[in-house]
Amino acid sequence: MKHKILQYDKNLMPFEKDFDLRAENLENKIKSLLTDGQSLKDFANGHEYFGFHKTENGWYYREWAPGADAMYLTGTFCNWDRHAHPMKKLENGVFELFLEGADTLQSGMLVLAVVVKDGQEMERIPAYATRVVQDTETIQWTAQIHEMAAFPWTDAGFKPKKNLFIYECHIGMAQEEGKVGSYKEFTQYVLPRIRDLGYNTIQIMAIMEHPYYASFGYQVTNFFAASSRFGMPEDLKELINTAHKMGIAVLLDVVHSHASKNTREGLNLLDGTEYQYFHAGDKGNHSAWDTKCFNYDKNEVIHFLLSNLKFWLTEYHFDGFRFDGVTSMLYHDHGLGVSFDGNDKYFSLNTDTEAVTYLQLANLLIRQVNPHAITIAEDTSALPGLGIPVEDGGLGFDYRLAMGEPDMWIRLLKETSDDYWNMDSIYYELAIRRSHEKVIGYCESHDQALVGDKTIMFRLCDSAMYDSMETKTKSMVIDRGMALHKMLRLITMSLGGEGYLTFMGNEFGHPEWIDFPREGNGWSYHYCRRQWSLAENPDLRYQYLLQFEKDMVAMAKKYRVMGGKDVQLSVHNDDKTLVYKKGGAVFAFNFHPTYSQYGFETIVPEAGTYDVVLSTDDHCYGGFARVSHQTYETEQRPDGKHIIRLYLPSRTAIVLKKV
Repeated sequence: MKHKILQYDKNLMPFEKDFDLRAENLENKIKSLLTDGQSLKDFANGHEYFGFHKTENGWYYREWAPGADAMYLTGTFCNWDRHAHPMKKLENGVFELFLEGADTLQSGMLVLAVVVKDGQEMERIPAYATRVVQDTETIQWTAQIHEMAAFPWTDAGFKPKKNLFIYECHIGMAQEEGKVGSYKEFTQYVLPRIRDLGYNTIQIMAIMEHPYYASFGYQVTNFFAASSRFGMPEDLKELINTAHKMGIAVLLDVVHSHASKNTREGLNLLDGTEYQYFHAGDKGNHSAWDTKCFNYDKNEVIHFLLSNLKFWLTEYHFDGFRFDGVTSMLYHDHGLGVSFDGNDKYFSLNTDTEAVTYLQLANLLIRQVNPHAITIAEDTSALPGLGIPVEDGGLGFDYRLAMGEPDMWIRLLKETSDDYWNMDSIYYELAIRRSHEKVIGYCESHDQALVGDKTIMFRLCDSAMYDSMETKTKSMVIDRGMALHKMLRLITMSLGGEGYLTFMGNEFGHPEWIDFPREGNGWSYHYCRRQWSLAENPDLRYQYLLQFEKDMVAMAKKYRVMGGKDVQLSVHNDDKTLVYKKGGAVFAFNFHPTYSQYGFETIVPEAGTYDVVLSTDDHCYGGFARVSHQTYETEQRPDGKHIIRLYLPSRTAIVLKKV
């Protein structure tokens, strides 16, 4: 069989020709991109040619602008004389300027390109600018010359861990003070928290420069510039280098699914045409996001995007990427309002085969640059082969985000009393995935923490969090909320994927949503921060949730829970109990609100003695200490199966390990 993916899933056999086309498109595109003997790693060097480059005798500036009639470079180095430095037009739409003298341009100088199209002059930030800053008075953004000195990296040989515990974070809001946080503050104050929690990977949002802070970094203008809001490029490198010293991998939340429609700052109309980087007409406009859509079939666009990936891997030592908006890339209608309820939905005229080819190229390139790199796809459609190697017929991602899992939890919490939760459905949603494809499980990410939505803890407890989180205050609402918060995280972490993700602050039940400063809230930073002190206050219950998170992650590592095969041992919908084996541990859940099970009987995989290694009901986690940390001896039933009998209190989960 030509494509291994068809061996993994026989239901895909009717679409063999579509997989043939997928492979043919990739082969043809590689032939059109590469010369004989060239690799994608050799090809993706746009950042080494375009943009600003210093030599012994002066500076080169180059720009691909095929639609422009003429170009100039202006800036503080020439007192903003717009026409003092005309650029020479070379072949293939490339403009070039050489400025004599190594000191002609210096770090800190501001520069802009001037593009002439049909007699009109337009200011543009160079596409490969590596630093872009905002003037506090004019509010305009401008490129800034920054000579990147050799950084003293100490991370040679660093490799990400195989089982990922991902801490999703945002530099600007990672502090308690009402302001924009910095790379340096994150390195000093937040990285140690993440290390102490046991997380081995961080996924950083909003690094690629974006003028609108409230876009959460998803309306990118300058793809090669690390956001200047948070500090200098060297500060970001120090953050990554420090993370590596701590054994923490660093992923970039990369946005190649669309781009800001801004013109002066971004790629839109850079050379005066709408079709330089993007599709022309309506196809180039994302109706839901009010952004621009890349033309993934254009070789120059592929060159730009692949070079962008290589740049972040080599210049900043990122360990891989979480690709944002993959669903939007994969379908011409961006997957909006589509129910992907059959395989035919993935292989139709709606599928953007050019985007499929680009994502395959991206994953191939990333592995050539760093064989240990990690790639994660944010896709709601569950496209077949997304997490299958390219050579086997897939797109090459290591993981996809299990986006149905937080949707399930929010839907249950909003629509169904936990008296009526279906254990079979919960198990199925968390445990079932496409064959040979790995997922990152999670209860909540930044999406569930944004204004307009609620985190799980806030949805469980709502206003009671403002007056009932003190350790001395009795509250049935808080008791329920804390119990379910721990149980949902434990079952999702252990059952929901080959990796696990949380958004910063959610590990201790952060009480409020995220709302960036904007006109509608008076440009306030009150909700654009993380209140770390809540979890450090001995008089508040947040400390218990934080301690549980630490011990849960430690337990999962110790007993190799992540990536292990799950074995369902017992499920009872009426009693709301669920038991399964994962890795080297047995997990027993009682979701019933009131019914505590005395002498609860469950099958276990092997005969012997079992110890309780984690209980969500322990005092140190804010529980009622109803679980005895005793040992349990197995009994053998007449059918030969081994069982243990234990006390399984209501709204409690227990983890057991065979001695």
